[in-house]
Amino acid sequence: MALSSNRTALTAADRVWIEQRALSQGFDLAGVAAVPESTSADAKLAQDRFAAWIAEGRAGEMHYLKHSDDAGEFVRGDLRRVLPWARSVVVCALNYNIAAAPLSIDPAPVGAGWIARYAWSVQESSGKTNAAGEAKGSDYHDVLLPRLHTIEAELHRRFACKTQCYVDTGPIVERDYAVRAGLGWTGKNTCLLNQQQGSWLLLGVIITSLELTPEALPLAAADRCGSCTRCIDACPTDALLGSKDKHSPRQMDASRCIAYLTIEKKGSIPEDLRAPMGRQVFGCDICQDVCPWNSKSKNAKTAPAPIASASPLPPREALINPALDWLASLEGTGFAQVFRGSPVERRRRDTSRRRQFRRNLAIAMGNSGKLSFLPQLDTWAAGGDAVLAEAAAWAAARLRKASSAASSAGDK
Repeated sequence: MALSSNRTALTAADRVWIEQRALSQGFDLAGVAAVPESTSADAKLAQDRFAAWIAEGRAGEMHYLKHSDDAGEFVRGDLRRVLPWARSVVVCALNYNIAAAPLSIDPAPVGAGWIARYAWSVQESSGKTNAAGEAKGSDYHDVLLPRLHTIEAELHRRFACKTQCYVDTGPIVERDYAVRAGLGWTGKNTCLLNQQQGSWLLLGVIITSLELTPEALPLAAADRCGSCTRCIDACPTDALLGSKDKHSPRQMDASRCIAYLTIEKKGSIPEDLRAPMGRQVFGCDICQDVCPWNSKSKNAKTAPAPIASASPLPPREALINPALDWLASLEGTGFAQVFRGSPVERRRRDTSRRRQFRRNLAIAMGNSGKLSFLPQLDTWAAGGDAVLAEAAAWAAARLRKASSAASSAGDK
């Protein structure tokens, strides 16, 4: 098809072309969604729900979600409020699941922690290594964004348009636009669910000034959660709001989510949530691990086989069920060698992520029942990091109490 640089609207054929360009860049799913008018009922409903969610304290300490404009309206409540020219959003999804890799709910060695699946990746294909000669960690932002920019450049060659690419960093709720683009439905675990791909999806978006013509509007995907509540029932911290009303809107209390607690939460973690955190030290996969659509997806775990993948986010096996004592031994350059460039540390040069990570390790050690962790916990408890010291003291007391109870039971 000839280039038409003066065109500012998308036909159904244009939408298919965009989707094909995204797939050619290695994305597993792609679609285009219209940006609703600020005054539309759809936009108003989304704005009201988001405002209520914030007002109820569900966002915890994620203050970037609470940014508002001069009129006091939440920035994330309406995309046109921030980018008045926004008319459509190209949504691209990359499946990061690894066939044959274990799940967090599978049996694991005593004393093993859990790092969320999306943070396992390395830059093997780039040839980059750390000081120890190991492949560097790979942040999914750095994998998705160049691909989005390639698609963006093709859009500019074909259409007259403004564009902006984001991977988790823009004033947009990517999942909502993925649903509008027909890529899936919002599951009861609040993740985007696709019938073929499941929910192990990383999302990137290209916001454009291109209008969608009526025939280009995508068909909505059917909601196929049905009566299933496995994710709600499995969440250890009752973060999914359906735990009290399984017919309630599909929302999460992020302030109770283990992924939030281990990644976003600064300072001390509420004591009532520590035991339910189990062995999670960075992120959480439980609500996705139990989802039937993930077990049915094209990348579902198969019979035991070597863990291998043609994915642009290949796994580093050392981070699958990693030993807590090994993780605790990573100090200074050792930590940087393993995690710099990965989602665990991203590009931060400060030590905040490392301090939070050790706090999480202390809690996981306290939940392990493994008394050999006591020397490390006692050392941390006597250290100068107040948050880590408090978490370690709690963990050591928990181990000693469990040991004492077991001894008493054995004497009877």
